[in-house]
Amino acid sequence: MTADPIFRGAATALITPLTETGVDYDSFGRLIDWQIEQGIDALVIAGTSGEGSTLSDEEHREVLKFAYEKIAGRVPAIAGTGSNDTAYAVSLTKFASDLGYEGMLVVTPYYNKATQKGLVAMYNAIAEASSAPLIAYNVPSRTGVNIEPATYLELSKNPKITTIKEANSNISKIVETFQLVGDKMEILSGNDDQIVPIMSLGGSGVISVLSNLMPKETSELCHKALAGDIAGAAKMQLEYLPLINALFCETNPIPVKAAMAAMGWCKNIVRLPLTPMEKDHEEKLLSLMKEQNLI
Repeated sequence: MTADPIFRGAATALITPLTETGVDYDSFGRLIDWQIEQGIDALVIAGTSGEGSTLSDEEHREVLKFAYEKIAGRVPAIAGTGSNDTAYAVSLTKFASDLGYEGMLVVTPYYNKATQKGLVAMYNAIAEASSAPLIAYNVPSRTGVNIEPATYLELSKNPKITTIKEANSNISKIVETFQLVGDKMEILSGNDDQIVPIMSLGGSGVISVLSNLMPKETSELCHKALAGDIAGAAKMQLEYLPLINALFCETNPIPVKAAMAAMGWCKNIVRLPLTPMEKDHEEKLLSLMKEQNLI
């Protein structure tokens, strides 16, 4: 059986508020407090939604340190420490582990196109640097590499690799993964439009973009599913689906940054090569947010 889960329910893949010259720590601190007050189950810092890939090394470490101290043990803190450079991922993971993070979110290496054997070697090397458990993050649409179900079985042999964030969107592969490792690893949805399908198979929750805007509701959806109220969770999933789709009509985190700016949480600043949301897409997103009384 799996070790104790890092969390169950909804974890926000938190944005990193930016200014023209750096990180907006005042807004970041307010946002962390609000997320926790709203009942979020965990926070992921400097992942994809947090633009970890375009934070400088100094910024990345400062963001991790600031957030961990601000969270102050109120909810589990998970650090985005993945990279396509394994040595750098090891260094960043050790840094976050020494800070005290309860989990490490480690994306598959983008661009390199590692083999399945290479993925196993990479995850084992990173796990060795961490005192906290690893979440293997599979998002082939962004990285060009997919973790195969049989590879999860191999990873499950490492007691420090306890959890999967699955965003491959292939429900047949996800079913196969549950069949192979559902009793050995926690499985989280990595896509907001698949929370209920994955949790109905036995998933533990979601690492969510939607919960940047709606932490309370996203957590409630997950806890309905955890309590066995799949119908109630599905009703919420379908209600929020148009908004979820709007949050992914351009590359994440472009839309969620626009949404959070409209809610007053940050400036609408993303770093190149990302650019601000197209006006027609933004208008549709804001219209859907008004329907949910978010603005």
